[in-house]
Amino acid sequence: MVFGIRTAFCGLLGATALVAASSSAQAAGNLNLICSADVVVCELLENAFEQETGVSVNMVRLSSGETYAKLRAEARNPRTDVWWGGTGDPHLQAAADNLTQQYESPRQSELRDWAIRQYEASGGKTVGVYAGALGWGYNRDLLAAKGLEPPLCWADLLKPGFKGEIQIANPNSSGTAYTALASLVQIMGEDEAFAYQKALNDNVSQYTKSGSAPVKSAGRGETMVGVVFMHDAVAVAAEGFPIEAVAPCEGTGYEVGSMSIVRGARNLENAKLWYDWALRPDVQSRLKEAKSFQLPSNKLAEPPPEAPDFDAIKLIDYDFEKYGATETRRALLERWDKEIGASAQ
Repeated sequence: MVFGIRTAFCGLLGATALVAASSSAQAAGNLNLICSADVVVCELLENAFEQETGVSVNMVRLSSGETYAKLRAEARNPRTDVWWGGTGDPHLQAAADNLTQQYESPRQSELRDWAIRQYEASGGKTVGVYAGALGWGYNRDLLAAKGLEPPLCWADLLKPGFKGEIQIANPNSSGTAYTALASLVQIMGEDEAFAYQKALNDNVSQYTKSGSAPVKSAGRGETMVGVVFMHDAVAVAAEGFPIEAVAPCEGTGYEVGSMSIVRGARNLENAKLWYDWALRPDVQSRLKEAKSFQLPSNKLAEPPPEAPDFDAIKLIDYDFEKYGATETRRALLERWDKEIGASAQ
């Protein structure tokens, strides 16, 4: 699948930003936001939106799985207006469960095909804001100290040398880990994927709550390998840690980080204001300031030069509709809890 990551930066950004800023300046009131990206990204967006619009943002950082659970729990009395970021599968599940509402932004025509497909798959209730490929990051210093070869394939992670040296998140709380689970099922078939994960469990030291936590631990030397989205590994490497990012040789899935307006949002107009603002090319181009190295969804945005090259990655034809569906997701997570989680170290 070709995403065209090296899209040229468009000179219209300045004019576009000026027009958008003037239309949203001095907006009043509040916005209750859940952000499922790295906290540094969340804070950058929160502060920039507040400064430009005058809207007071009440931001909470939660993982994708936690956010979905929160929206379900508050369905009769929503306390959230907008959910920004995190893997697209739980956004699709929230849409299917009628927890979010339809909205079409005037920016729709500027978006990449995969962002629009996410919108269409959800019945207009969510949209893609960025994309990132699944892989892992390994600590090259720890690897060298043990005399191990770099793990370049999913099969390599099962080698005895990595016993107790791998971290991956729990798919119940982490969209990253659910993407890994769904990707393995699509690559191997369900039974083989669960057999693989049972074998992998012998090498896993911890199932973390956050999807990006494993590679941060690898950067600090607390574990050798963290299974994450590749851009998270690139971000840790950009901070000076000895991390190498890997796209697995057998193929891998990817995320379409998404954005949704919550059904029954108390601050609906400001939710729409955020939605349109977050799709602007100049806003998406700023994410690299927070070391966010995903591919932005607006074709006019400037991708970070450090972003993994999607054209060089063997991407599977990830079935977002199927694996974002409530029944599929619930069945996979229940099986994971029974066969993997119950025996986790």
